Amino acid sequence: MAQGQTSERKMSREEAGRLGGKATSRNHDRSFYQTIGKKGGEATSDAHDADFYKEIGRKGGEATSETHSKDFYREIGRKGGSS
Repeated sequence: MAQGQTSERKMSREEAGRLGGKATSRNHDRSFYQTIGKKGGEATSDAHDADFYKEIGRKGGEATSETHSKDFYREIGRKGGSS
């Protein structure tokens, strides 16, 4: 549908978010996203303690181990050891 036209169909939340994200990306540069990412990271850090990060790390490790083989871990270990 062309811009500016209306439809009988309501826009879904997913579609509205996607369109809003595209508009935001057209209006802002990389430094904008770096700044809001940094602010979000600092706010999260202020709001949570070490146990929070231990728990999300544990969950992430479990999820990764379910989707990757031992070869994956060998490869990342090799890469880490050579840097």
